Amino acid sequence: MAHPFTWWVLLPTAIVAAYFYLVAAPQYVSETRIVVRSRAEAPTVSLSGAISSAMGGGGGASSVESNSVREFLLSHDAVMRAQDRLDLVSIWQREEADFWARLAHSDPERLTKFYNSMVSAVFDSSTGLLTLRVRSFRPEDSKAIAETLLELSEGLVNGLSERAREDALRIAHAEVGIAERRVLAAREALTGFREREQDLDSAGTAAAAAQTIAALEATLTGARAELRERMAFMRADNPALLATHNRIEALERQIMAERTRRTQGNGTLAQQLASYERLVLEREFADRQLASATASLETARMDAQRQQLYVARVVAPNLAVYPLYPRKLISVGSVFLGLSVAFGIGWLLVASMRDHAA
Repeated sequence: MAHPFTWWVLLPTAIVAAYFYLVAAPQYVSETRIVVRSRAEAPTVSLSGAISSAMGGGGGASSVESNSVREFLLSHDAVMRAQDRLDLVSIWQREEADFWARLAHSDPERLTKFYNSMVSAVFDSSTGLLTLRVRSFRPEDSKAIAETLLELSEGLVNGLSERAREDALRIAHAEVGIAERRVLAAREALTGFREREQDLDSAGTAAAAAQTIAALEATLTGARAELRERMAFMRADNPALLATHNRIEALERQIMAERTRRTQGNGTLAQQLASYERLVLEREFADRQLASATASLETARMDAQRQQLYVARVVAPNLAVYPLYPRKLISVGSVFLGLSVAFGIGWLLVASMRDHAA
């Protein structure tokens, strides 16, 4: 009777070896490497950048997009799009494929599961490279799948870039529209005020009024000086002296009337000037907002052109010559080692139980 090690270890290992060396279909790998970059990025060399790269912190802002591409490549959406273009079911059910390695079910869920066992995408944050590896039973199939997935990735990145550009321009255009409406409203309010007050320049009117009062006060000062001069050598009942008194009183009443008319009550020049200055200030603010929004729109337009994302192919998909899978020796050795360890543990447990039973 054969030793249990033969039945539990050697025989399964021999079966696995027979499968891998006699039955298992060769699988060919096509590998490609890409990097997601922005036109705004420029290669710079600095101490901080070198330290960041050495510590695995490289990649920059594009690492977000690279991880997004990686997640897309392993997603159900990518599987369905590739299926529509290439018919993945037929590719992974080739006649060369053996029973255990081929795709057994064509429903979307299990196709996605099988796809993730045959396609891998690994992102290296230190270099910013995304490595895509595709396995199939024919070299040309692996290359075709890799090419298709690259095209889908480029379409995804272009869509993300276009969406970001459209969002930035849309917001900038909206800000310009708001500023333009504010400018129009401010100018219409100022025009309505001028029509209502029948005054094109309230500031100029106020300046003219101030000049009038200043001229009256200068005349009053001269009249008072003249009065003091005449009182020095004229009698109190002199007609010229009385005329000077009357002229001084008239000037004082005129100055008081001018000040009252411009500063007291409703609709005075002071209130008119305050309203006018408020409207002028609003117009100036609106003009500045429009200028700032227009400058922001131009900046957004330039940034949209400069910050477009793109996929750069560092390594193009290759056409495999030698099948890298299945890894026969490693697989058989792993099975033998695993069964040997399990057999040894089981043998020790059985021997321990026998010792306790005895």
